[in-house]
Amino acid sequence: MPAPIRLRELIRTIRTARTQAEEREMIQKECAAIRSSFREEDNTYRCRNVAKLLYMHMLGYPAHFGQLECLKLIASQKFTDKRIGYLGAMLLLDERQDVHLLMTNCIKNDLNHSTQYVQGLALCTLGCMGSSEMCRDLAGEVEKLLKTSNSYLRKKAALCAVHVIRKVPELMEMFLPATKNLLSEKNHGVLHTSVVLLTEMCERSPDMLSHFRKNEKLVPQLVRILKNLIMSGYSPEHDVSGISDPFLQVRILRLLRILGRSDDDSSEAMNDILAQVATNTETSKNVGNAILYETVLTIMDIKSESGLRVLAINILGRFLLNNDKNIRYVALTSLLKTVQTDHNAVQRHRSTIVDCLKDLDVSIKRRAMELSFALVNGNNIRGMMKELLYFLDSCDPEFKADCASGVFLAAEKYAPSKRWHIDTIMRVLTTAGSYVRDDSVPNLIQLITNSVEVHAYTVQRLYKALLDDISQQPLVQVSSWCIGEYGDLLVSGQCEEEEPIQVTEDEVLDVLEGLLVSNLSTPVTRGYSLTAIMKLSTRFSSVNRIKKVVSIYGSSIDVELQQRAVEYNAMFKKYDHMRPALLERMPIMEKTSSNGPTEMVQTNGETEPSALESKHPPPVTQPTNQANDLLDLLGGNDVGPVIQTNLPTKPASAGGELLDLLGDLSLTGGLASAPASTGPPPQPAFLLDGLSSQNLFNDITAAGIPSMTAYNKNGLKIEFTFERANPNPNIAVITIHASNTTDADMTEFVFQAAVPKTFQLQLLSPSSNVVPALNQGTVTQVIRVLNPQKQQLRMRIKLTYTHKGSAVQDLAEVNNFPPQSWQ
Repeated sequence: MPAPIRLRELIRTIRTARTQAEEREMIQKECAAIRSSFREEDNTYRCRNVAKLLYMHMLGYPAHFGQLECLKLIASQKFTDKRIGYLGAMLLLDERQDVHLLMTNCIKNDLNHSTQYVQGLALCTLGCMGSSEMCRDLAGEVEKLLKTSNSYLRKKAALCAVHVIRKVPELMEMFLPATKNLLSEKNHGVLHTSVVLLTEMCERSPDMLSHFRKNEKLVPQLVRILKNLIMSGYSPEHDVSGISDPFLQVRILRLLRILGRSDDDSSEAMNDILAQVATNTETSKNVGNAILYETVLTIMDIKSESGLRVLAINILGRFLLNNDKNIRYVALTSLLKTVQTDHNAVQRHRSTIVDCLKDLDVSIKRRAMELSFALVNGNNIRGMMKELLYFLDSCDPEFKADCASGVFLAAEKYAPSKRWHIDTIMRVLTTAGSYVRDDSVPNLIQLITNSVEVHAYTVQRLYKALLDDISQQPLVQVSSWCIGEYGDLLVSGQCEEEEPIQVTEDEVLDVLEGLLVSNLSTPVTRGYSLTAIMKLSTRFSSVNRIKKVVSIYGSSIDVELQQRAVEYNAMFKKYDHMRPALLERMPIMEKTSSNGPTEMVQTNGETEPSALESKHPPPVTQPTNQANDLLDLLGGNDVGPVIQTNLPTKPASAGGELLDLLGDLSLTGGLASAPASTGPPPQPAFLLDGLSSQNLFNDITAAGIPSMTAYNKNGLKIEFTFERANPNPNIAVITIHASNTTDADMTEFVFQAAVPKTFQLQLLSPSSNVVPALNQGTVTQVIRVLNPQKQQLRMRIKLTYTHKGSAVQDLAEVNNFPPQSWQ
């Protein structure tokens, strides 16, 4: 058989191939020749054939048929054969294949070979692909070589020991005696591999870490080696860009970081050397920057002195001025990790960090943005928000969502005033409205609702924004909601913060009607607009125009819009007397809702209403889900829909629920937690069907319970009459009758009530908010009280009204309920 071609010739031939198919044909032809040679047991050219096979393997072609030939080369007595055999074993074999176990005996023999280079080959192979079984069998030989005086073998044995420990951690103690003298070696290769071994042992075993800290006194030895490296003069053997063995320095710094973590004594022992490294290392080359970076990480991870930590952060600040993008990115990432613990020190570099927002590299931009938000506090909120809003205006679309969310959170946490907060959120919605989170609309609406003093200013600003741009849907939704709520303030020009604009009712309605027909408006936005128009029917005089608009959309192709229009039409036709109460302004919203006024707390045996006696008592607002749960307890669909005294405070959602009463009520009186657009109701009915001012319940029977006077003061008299609800006898239905004996009407009348926690209370809407003078009429309101434990009924009531221009507010206890009302 002719002699096979050499590896050099094969490489040259393959490189001449012009196409992939031509190269594949050459490889297949050569593989066939190699297979033939292997079958003939040709020992002469086995080494050459395996070398060529390894080159083909490196090109990505299959070479598994050469595995056994590698083992034969390892068993050869020639060094050249062993070298190729071990290289082939490292490339072609791994612990998933049983063939590798056949090498164990050969490696054991070679570890005891008389030639150090053969021993080195065996150590490299075992450290590269040795399985746990091989490591257990050969750990003893590795440990012997670790104690030898030959530095060439010691460094390879140390790396092999690292692999053994990773595969079989329980063999770690075997290498402990051999580590005592490793750091006294002068050879840098041995020192480097020894530090790697010690690092592995400390990371894997807390016991080893404690042993090296206390018994071996490892920190002083490492400090001595690092100091010698810093102070040593020029050494051509180890010099890299003017720095002595930076690789060893980095390894030592990493080991010091592990040893000093959460240990005061070790940290104190290394403070001085870390300061020397930080101040003496040359920063003009990347090598010096690598060492400084490791030094900073070590300082931040151990219990270092405060001055040393400031020095580390200043180093990172200098990194931010470096022209190398990688160094700037590393600095920003490191500062982001340390900003929580050393906030003031990082603040000194705020201007440099903000400048990184203008970098062209997207990774640096993102890190700078995250770090900028982490630096925001109450002192710098105005300046930082100015920079971040400028960044939001000019950044790529991929950043806008995260940046907008960050601005929202920072403004909510550190806003210096409510007006500034509202202006900032409006600026975000104007700039990046399409990228904000879904909850930004209800959050802003809640903020506006609670900021009573800036309602006129806010609605004017939003109206102007709506005239300029209707493409940002979240902004349009908030604007529509505000115009619906505070449109009367807009038309009356009550804005004091800036020059009021002259707007007529027709102009406002034109804008809202334009939103209904705009192609840019989403179904949710149209729902907001239609509801805003409906609300304006109680604030504007153009009721006939509003009726026409609402009736038009009763046949809309959008089911959600059609349903709302039909409900609003029914309100105009059947329940016009209730429309002002249903469409009144939203109360102040509380973020963390509790049981509100119905929640009583026990204080020294007395029941006290926790909500009614706050500094600024909020109106009675019962969370929608609680109201509906109560409905369920009272018989589910057996009762008609119930209107609460005040509007629910459930925020709007992307599903189309609006921040008004009508968006939260079910059509059939069942649970109202799902949006109206999720499906057709099981029984078609109007929103308010079943309600009338005379009879609100079908299942109520008089039980012969005597009436009582609950309050009689300042001309205002409150009487309670009682009924029972069937089929649930645990429910008492109380109707209040408010009369006025004075010669002036009592306006803005609000009745509120609270009961102990063992009861559940539901207030329905009053018949009016004006109590006529001279007993010319009464205001009625229904209360339903669930008393499952049949306890004596007690109630705290709060009355608020305006009489002759003066606001009146009074609290009273009602404890003398007739026994028939609660037994």
